[in-house]
Amino acid sequence: MIHSMITRVRYAETDQMGVVHHGNYALYFEMARIEWLRQIGVSYKEMEESGVILPVVNMTTNYHYPLEYDDQITITTRLVKLPTASMVFHFEIFNENKKLCSSAEVTLVFLDHQSRKPMRCPVELFELIKTVAA
Repeated sequence: MIHSMITRVRYAETDQMGVVHHGNYALYFEMARIEWLRQIGVSYKEMEESGVILPVVNMTTNYHYPLEYDDQITITTRLVKLPTASMVFHFEIFNENKKLCSSAEVTLVFLDHQSRKPMRCPVELFELIKTVAA
């Protein structure tokens, strides 16, 4: 399942050169990932409140073309495979001219909030994702 969200580059996200600072891409990916989960009916907040957290353990980002202040951007999010003890997402960011500006792969692991120990994807979430992905 691919989810797309549209947002606009804010002035505060740019650097002295007038382009989006590389550190802000992680924020874009996080926004898109939370919206992907929301689209399939999962509240990230409720998941955390139930004792499951999903920290990022790896992020590989490729920068293809600069984003600038006030660009309208589309971020696509795709789950790479069904989750186990981790989830892997692929992201692409396009500018308003549909030019690919960035792509990334982000890996998150399921952790028990209290113990901080790895765990498998909660059954309810796995079943929901499996149903949506079918």
